[in-house]
Amino acid sequence: MKTTRTNRSAARTKSKDAGQLSGKLAGLLRKSNSAWTIDDLVAVVRDQNIRVVSLMHVGGDGWLKTLDFVPQSAQHLRDILSAGERGDGSSIFAGLGISAGASDIILHARPQTAFLDPFAAEPTLAVLCGHLGRDGKPLPVSPDTVLNLAYERLKHETGVDLHGLGEVEYFVGRLTGDGDTHGTYDRGYHATAPFVFGEKLRRQALSTLADMGVPIKYGHSEVGYIPPDGGDHWIWEQHEVEMQLQPLPRAAESVVLTHWVLRNLAVQHGMRCSFDPIVKPGHAGNGMHFHLALQTGGKYQSVHDSKGQLRAVSKWLIGGLVQYGGVLMAFGNRSRESFVRLMQGKEAPNTVTWGRYNRKALVRLPIVPRDAKGRPVCAETIEYRLPDGSAHPYLLLAGIAQAMIAGKNMVDLDERVAHTAIDATPDVHDDATRVPRTFGEVVEALETHRQVFEAGGVFPTQQIDSVIENLRDTLREVPRSS
Repeated sequence: MKTTRTNRSAARTKSKDAGQLSGKLAGLLRKSNSAWTIDDLVAVVRDQNIRVVSLMHVGGDGWLKTLDFVPQSAQHLRDILSAGERGDGSSIFAGLGISAGASDIILHARPQTAFLDPFAAEPTLAVLCGHLGRDGKPLPVSPDTVLNLAYERLKHETGVDLHGLGEVEYFVGRLTGDGDTHGTYDRGYHATAPFVFGEKLRRQALSTLADMGVPIKYGHSEVGYIPPDGGDHWIWEQHEVEMQLQPLPRAAESVVLTHWVLRNLAVQHGMRCSFDPIVKPGHAGNGMHFHLALQTGGKYQSVHDSKGQLRAVSKWLIGGLVQYGGVLMAFGNRSRESFVRLMQGKEAPNTVTWGRYNRKALVRLPIVPRDAKGRPVCAETIEYRLPDGSAHPYLLLAGIAQAMIAGKNMVDLDERVAHTAIDATPDVHDDATRVPRTFGEVVEALETHRQVFEAGGVFPTQQIDSVIENLRDTLREVPRSS
C-alpha cells in the first residue's frame, strides 16, 4: 500500500513539474530535465559544438570531482553516457574498504542532471554521476547510493516524500584597500553595496546557478563581518544563498554545486571563499541549515493540523532530530571549529530543543508568508539548524531520513517531543540536554546509535567505521592557532 501511494505521489510531482523549464540546457532542449534522454544530450553536444563532456561525481570526502572526455563520435558519447567509465574506487573512496587490488568502479551518468559548465575554457557539458560496483549494482559506500537508499526507505516506511533545501552560508575575503567602505561587526544582515563588496559575486552566483538548472530561492548578505586586524590585511564578510525545496538527493546535489560555483567565482574575482564553521573566533560562523518539508500524496503537508497540534509525521521528524541530533554531528559538523561555532553564543544551537521561530533551537519551525486570504504561499518547513559548512550533505541528509524513521518507531515519541519544546524566547530549558562539545562525545553517540543509521542496509558498516576513525583522527590532531 505504501509503495503504491509513493508511486502515485511521484507521478503527481512529475506531472506538476513537467512544464517547468529551468536552466540554459532546458531552454535548448525545450523540455524539463526529468524528460531528458541520452539522445537529447548527444543532439545538444552536436548542435552547440560542445567539445568536452565532463562526468562529475561526489567522492567519499564530499567533494565534487570530474572525469573529462573529448568524444570522438556520437556513438562514443552514447557509450560514455549509457555505460559510464571506470575509476579508481580506492582513491575516490579512500578508507572505505575498497582495496587497490580490486578497486575498479564505474561512474554512471544521470542525463537528467546535465548542465553547461559555466567556467570551462572549452564548451563543456557536465553530467552528474552515481557509482556502480563491479557487479553493476550501486556501490554501497558511494554517498549517492547511501542517500538514495535512505530516501527510498523513508518513503516506503512512512509514506513521506521528504524534501529539503540548504542554506549555504559563506565568507568572502579580499585584501583591504584605501577605497573600502567598511561594514559593521555583526550588522551585515541584508546590507547592500557599497557597504558589502561581495554583492556582485553573490548575484552572479545566483544567475550562474539558475543557468545550470539549480533551483534558487534567494541570496543576501549575512551578519558576519571581520575587519583587518594587525598584520592581517584581509577583510571578510558573510553571505548566504538559499535553495528551493527538492527531493533529498537533489537537495544534496544543489548544495555541492553551489559550493563549486561560489569557489570558482571567488577565484575569478580575486577573492577567497570560506565555508569553514568559524573563519575567526568571536565572529559569526557559517551554518548550513536544512529546511525539510513533508510531502504526501503529491502535496506538501502543514506542520500542524487544523486544531494547531503537531501532525504525526511532524513528530516523527522532530522527534528523530532531537533524539539523534548529536549523532548527526558526525556528518554535519566535521571540523574542530564546529564546536567553536556552537559554543560562542551566536545564533547557533547548543542544546537539544525545538520550537517555533527560535533561532537558538536545534530544530526550528519558521514563519510562513501568507497572502491576504491567509493562504501560505510556500511549503511549511522544519528547520534543522545544527549543521555547518563542514557538513557532508549527502551523508547528513541520509542520516536525517534514517532519524525520521527511528522517530516514527520511538516508543516515547510524544514525551520526547514535549520535553524538548521551548517557547519563542532566546532562553532554553535549564535542564535541556546540551549537544556534544567534543569529537569524543560525537564518536560515543555514533557508536551507541549506529544501528539507527545502518538499519535497512543504508549506511554500510565500513562507512560508519570510517566516519568514527576519521573523527578520532581529527581528535588527535593538534588544533590550529587562531
